[in-house]
Formats: sequence, C-alpha cells, structure tokens
Amino acid sequence: MHNTWTRRRFLGASLLSAPLLGLRSTLTAAPRWKMPFKLGVITDEITEDLDAALDFISNYSLHYCELRDIWGKNIMNLSRSDLDRAKHLISDYNMQVSDIGSPIFKWNLPEMPARPAARDEFGAHFTEQDSDRLLLQSFELARFFGTSKVRIFSYWRVQNPEKAYPYVRDRLAKAAQLAGQNGILLVLENEHECNIGTGQELGRLLKDINSPHLRGNWDPGNAAMLHEVPYPDGYRHVEGLFAHMHIKDVKKDPATGRLEWAPVGGGFIDWKGQIKAVYDHHYDGTMSLETHYRRPDGNRVESSRESLLGLLKIIHEEA
Repeated sequence: MHNTWTRRRFLGASLLSAPLLGLRSTLTAAPRWKMPFKLGVITDEITEDLDAALDFISNYSLHYCELRDIWGKNIMNLSRSDLDRAKHLISDYNMQVSDIGSPIFKWNLPEMPARPAARDEFGAHFTEQDSDRLLLQSFELARFFGTSKVRIFSYWRVQNPEKAYPYVRDRLAKAAQLAGQNGILLVLENEHECNIGTGQELGRLLKDINSPHLRGNWDPGNAAMLHEVPYPDGYRHVEGLFAHMHIKDVKKDPATGRLEWAPVGGGFIDWKGQIKAVYDHHYDGTMSLETHYRRPDGNRVESSRESLLGLLKIIHEEA
C-alpha cells in the first residue's frame, strides 16, 4: 500500500505532466530497448524523502541512486538508525548505490582560502581539519551501501586556480593513497565553483596524479558554467579517465546573457554527441542525473521528470 500511495503522488499528478508520462511509457515499455548505461539519479535532487525519491527512480526502471542529502541531513551526518533505514529502503526498491556523494574537499584550501561567497554546501559545514576523519568515514559508508566509489572535490575555487594547483594535486594524491589502502575508488568531480572545474583541468590532474584509486566524475554541465565546450572539447581531456558521470544541461538567458540550468536536451550542451561518444567507447561506469534545473513553479519532482525524460529520449535515439 505504501508504494502504491507514492506512485499515485508522483505519477497521477496534473494534466501538465500527461504528455511527459506518455513519453515515459513509450521509453520504458519498449520491448526491444534496454537501458545501455548504469543510470540513476541523485536522490535529493528529486526530494530529500528517500522513500519517495526511490519510488520515482524505480518507476522509470532505473536501478541506481546516488546518495548526498537524506531527510534534511548530509549523508556524513546521518545517525546509525537513519543509515539502517536508508539501506533497508534501497534494498526494498532493488536499487544499487552508484557512489557516496560526499562533501569532502568542498571547503577552503588552507594555504589559499577563496573569497567568502554564498554557496550551496548541501548541509555540510566541514573544514580541512575534518578531512582524514571524513575520508575514513566515507569509506565505511561506501562499504555499508555496497559501492566502492566516493565522490570528492578540489576546494573552493580561488581567483587564480593555477596557483592553488600544486596544493590541490598533492592533497588529492594523498587521499587517493589512503583510498587505495581501503579498497575505495575516489571520483573527483569537476565542479565549477572548485579549483578543478573543466574537463581540461580534470584531465590534467588525473594524469598528473596517475593513481588507479582516483578517477574522474565527469560533469559537462559544470564545465559549461566555466565556458568550456563540454563536448567535444572538455570530453577530449577526460575520455577514459572517469568512472562516474553527472548529467544536467545549461542554457543562456537571452535577456541577461547569464548561464542557468536547463532540462536535459533543453540547453546548449551537445548531449546527443556526448551520449553517443560514451556509448561508442563502451563506457561501463555509472551515471547520475543531477537535475539542478527548476521549472518556474519550483516543483522539484516535475523538474526532475522533465530532465529525466529529455535524457531518456536522447539515450533512446543515440544508444
């Protein structure tokens, strides 16, 4: 009864969603089409109610989820009872956790603090003094949820990231060594608000560290926010170097010229080319939709649905 109720809440909503639901049925019910990727969604992009988020994902016949914020708390701050509850729900929905979306190194670089700015820290307020403890804790969480991957960052972006680069490189190299000792794979996200923000920057660092315990989390949307052409330009630097991928889109506001998030397929990123490229290169890592886009009414569920359907349409056509 509980699962039926949540399906009604999500799928029986408004007339506005009816065309999208028709497309969903076409894509997920097609007898000759099988999802070629390990695709999931970052759960809190839909809702911080994990049960409802997993129900949404399962209705699209997807089997992966990425964990970051759950029930109003960052995953690093969840109690043991909440962790047990989350694991039970994930098992109930027959899901797999793609990676732990940790906030590690999403703070100031001690040697070169970034200027203060309002940033979304997803309920995490940590500093460098917490790093080793958080790394070990994240490794435990990964094992607990049955994944080997932990997502990390490269410190808040300074005015001249090149000056910060040696410090970032050396600290992430040490983190990769610790991960290797614990059987964990770190995946570094190119985050536009951090020192490694483009595909070119990500590829350079991964090649310089050259560790089997550190791979990329390729995010074309973040690269676009730093005015890199994600595909093919950014991708050229990271091809074969990443084990996880984030999917979102970007558009330019014609009135202001500012870049803003868009539903997948509704922005200027060449997602058709990118999806075809990873398919042709036999990419076997995981992917997460990271919606970010919000409709004018702010509805997170329907915004996620719009982006996911745009992505599924592209995958169906290109892979």
